[in-house]
Amino acid sequence: HLTVDSLFSGIRTPALKGGLFMKTSVRELDYDTVRSLPLPPHRNPVRANLFFRGLLFALSAFGLSGTRFRYTTEGMEKIGKNQPCLILMNHSCFLDLMIASRIFFPKPYCIVCTSDGFVGMGGLKARLMRAIGCIPTRKFVTDLTLVQDIDFCLNRLHTSVLMYPEASYSFDGTATPLPRKMGVLLKKYGVPVVMVETFGAFTRNPLYNELQVRSSVPVSARVRCLFTPEEIKEKSVRELSDGLDAAFTFDQFRWQRETGLEVREPFRADGLQRILYKCAACGAEGRTEGKGTAFRCRSCGKAYTLTPIGELEAEDGNTPFPHIPDYYAWERAQVRQELLEGAYRLETDVDIAMLMDYRHIYKVGTGHLVHDRTGFTLTGCGGRLRYTQKPTSSYSLYADYYWYEIADTICIGDNRCLYYCFPKKGYPVAKTRLAAEELYKLCPTEKDCLFVPGARHVESMHVDPEGYAEKLDGFIKRYIK
Repeated sequence: HLTVDSLFSGIRTPALKGGLFMKTSVRELDYDTVRSLPLPPHRNPVRANLFFRGLLFALSAFGLSGTRFRYTTEGMEKIGKNQPCLILMNHSCFLDLMIASRIFFPKPYCIVCTSDGFVGMGGLKARLMRAIGCIPTRKFVTDLTLVQDIDFCLNRLHTSVLMYPEASYSFDGTATPLPRKMGVLLKKYGVPVVMVETFGAFTRNPLYNELQVRSSVPVSARVRCLFTPEEIKEKSVRELSDGLDAAFTFDQFRWQRETGLEVREPFRADGLQRILYKCAACGAEGRTEGKGTAFRCRSCGKAYTLTPIGELEAEDGNTPFPHIPDYYAWERAQVRQELLEGAYRLETDVDIAMLMDYRHIYKVGTGHLVHDRTGFTLTGCGGRLRYTQKPTSSYSLYADYYWYEIADTICIGDNRCLYYCFPKKGYPVAKTRLAAEELYKLCPTEKDCLFVPGARHVESMHVDPEGYAEKLDGFIKRYIK
């Protein structure tokens, strides 16, 4: 459930939108043809050689120029110079991979990466991504193969692994939900855990701000040893998970205010409606607009200024939520209430693209997306497509703004196929992500896991039928007397 942004897409200058030129290869193709395409074969991760590590470092140095980047370390002397470790990093913006390279070069490490980052150049990009040590996985889709791949890196390649456990960029500058089984993984691997927390990266290039870089904002990081192997052995899974939750508790807007960092760029409120989609004064949705330094509701006329220190100030002096994460938390509470009352429902026409292999993202036509308390239902392509996804399938949702410079997107799917849905009417994808997260919490069903080495998605019953039957039988007997 983790991601990285490819540096092979090229780097833009600060005069243009975006720190990284995020493009992908898109091709229009018939739905049935796309569904018949073979899946990419699984390949073991590779340890990046010094050339590719040097190339990544050089590109990172260029990309970080002007950021005045610096970092501090805590407790890193507890980790051996060549000792493999698990590197966890908060996910703020396109600079994250550059920051990691700047900190850890020339130390070799593999990078857990979103599978759509492998797409392009007729499959050549996938080879390049593997060469720098990237491991593909699909966001918010259960992927036991990833567990094996990380183990392969740590124990067979003797190399560290960098991962972004939040999986998606932060929308509001605070942490996004973490997978609940991270403590189990730490126990399984038993290697040192390093935490990299960035400061200023979100403020410099927030996802909602339409890829515009606030070039005056400096970037820094704190690198610390979060757990040693001995501490992992001593602590319970719950204690490890709680420690991770504490490490991933941050608020970039509060950090900006407390440090007095002023953002003077005249476009700092552009796109703010992507996260603040609901008016806190009149309750209208989809009627807010962020432009320049102003944020307003086109329904009731309520108007604010986004101050240089990142707070909202209402023109009439009555500001319900000066702190943007508080505003976003209020929207979350509103969505949760809608779910409890049975009033929540997304229903919109969408353009549909699919990911099947690493050659292209395939546009397959139009359809209709519904999201309610029963989960997602996607139909389209002349009646040939129907996909449903239960609320318990994932604790969060892959929703993104201006995805690969195409449009805002909602992504659903499984290990066979991913569906990228682009709402035609500009529906706020942030609300859908909030709804998916809250709906998962409202379905506190008991869950269990069977790990079968060598088995991919839905293959465990065939690879180990006896183990599968025993696990299933035990789970059923626990609840059916």
